[in-house]
Amino acid sequence: MDFSRKVLVTGASRGIGAATAVKLAERGYDVVLNFRSKGPRAEQVAAQISALGREAVLAQADITNEADVAAMMKLVKEKFGQLDALVLNASGGLEAGKADDYAMVLNSTAQMNVARAAASLLKPGGRIVFVTSHWAHFYGTKPVMPAYEQVAKSKRAGEDALRMYSAELAGSGISLVVVSGDAIEGTITPKLLERKSRGTQAAMAARALPTVDEFAEAIVAATVESHLANGTTIFVGSTEW
Repeated sequence: MDFSRKVLVTGASRGIGAATAVKLAERGYDVVLNFRSKGPRAEQVAAQISALGREAVLAQADITNEADVAAMMKLVKEKFGQLDALVLNASGGLEAGKADDYAMVLNSTAQMNVARAAASLLKPGGRIVFVTSHWAHFYGTKPVMPAYEQVAKSKRAGEDALRMYSAELAGSGISLVVVSGDAIEGTITPKLLERKSRGTQAAMAARALPTVDEFAEAIVAATVESHLANGTTIFVGSTEW
């Protein structure tokens, strides 16, 4: 009988998602690696996980597409039967050429759709982890640069919706933990913001930014530490700007 733990990580083909997936494999998890289009990168992450002696399942799905999400959950059920955890890492909204409501669809509506679709697969005592930014978590109470405002607003909406949903799940013992981070050194977000507002990266560099590795470690802690209460928020990096 297989007693290993199972986790689905969205946006796991690169950056924070990839680092989180590998670190969870190091902790003994078999991992479903969700990705939208970076297949070769996802395969590289899967190879790292396999080298650790854990199972990696590739699940290509655009989480804004309900049919894709349903197909992904069907794959998870076929491969693993159940999940111990869901890490909602995939996000966006700074990409060029997207519809005006894309950020809200991706960062709020899609997050809820994935959480609801995964809920029936989560074991009692399971964990949902929502990954966000300080700009989003503190949206409405602290300033946010105009170039990021729609993303911040949409991710805050996603967090609020998930917190309300977690109350519905409390009876099954499924809990929500939020991981909020400062801008992460070496990720795509500071680069995209620099394109929209020159000087952004220099301003961020004035404070010590957390690394991908540090942020991934916090997400792993949020996933594996069973004592964390439902609704807990873990902060990574400075919350002052």
